[in-house]
Amino acid sequence: MSIDRVSAAYSARAQHYVAAVGKIEHVDERDREFVRAWARQIQGQILDVGCGPGQWTAYLSAQGAEVQGIDPVAAFIERAEADYPAARYRQGCAEDLAVPDHALGGILAWFSLIHTDPDDIAGIFAEFARALQPGGTVLIGFFAGPSGSVFDHAITAAYYWTPDAWAELLERAGFVVRESWTRTEVDARPCGAIVAEMSAVPSDQVR
Repeated sequence: MSIDRVSAAYSARAQHYVAAVGKIEHVDERDREFVRAWARQIQGQILDVGCGPGQWTAYLSAQGAEVQGIDPVAAFIERAEADYPAARYRQGCAEDLAVPDHALGGILAWFSLIHTDPDDIAGIFAEFARALQPGGTVLIGFFAGPSGSVFDHAITAAYYWTPDAWAELLERAGFVVRESWTRTEVDARPCGAIVAEMSAVPSDQVR
């Protein structure tokens, strides 16, 4: 699914999204603690990719992290800047982070790749590898299920993933997987997360 189509879908329902899930208070405390613990280990700047209305960027900034949020949806960036003026935001996308090579210590993609066509993920991971310093890490949140299968997300169609499928693509891009988990609960769609570290070996030399 193209960035333009996803952005249009979120733009049309931006206010509904914020009201339903767009506040840090909507996040399970276990997830807040997991992301917070990851961020505390980062040396350097974190880029919150697909930051939406800015709740995670603001949360991590308040925890003392050097973090900036980017999102392709202009309405989300406007809302983030209005609601969280102490944090930093700009319009941008996972496919082109618009940062120098090896400039980042960490990349957070918390459920922000769920609408990306699986065939396009490898290109995004190559961009992440370019932007991260050696030893930097990426944290991805996702919905857990048969990899590549589509489900009816409230905004627009999305994809399930397994940790193994993410791991395979990340390792091809030069990452080493450090941690992953999935969780299933009553009345909630199964979810998961994976953390991977950028190898000290340039990705174009990884085989």
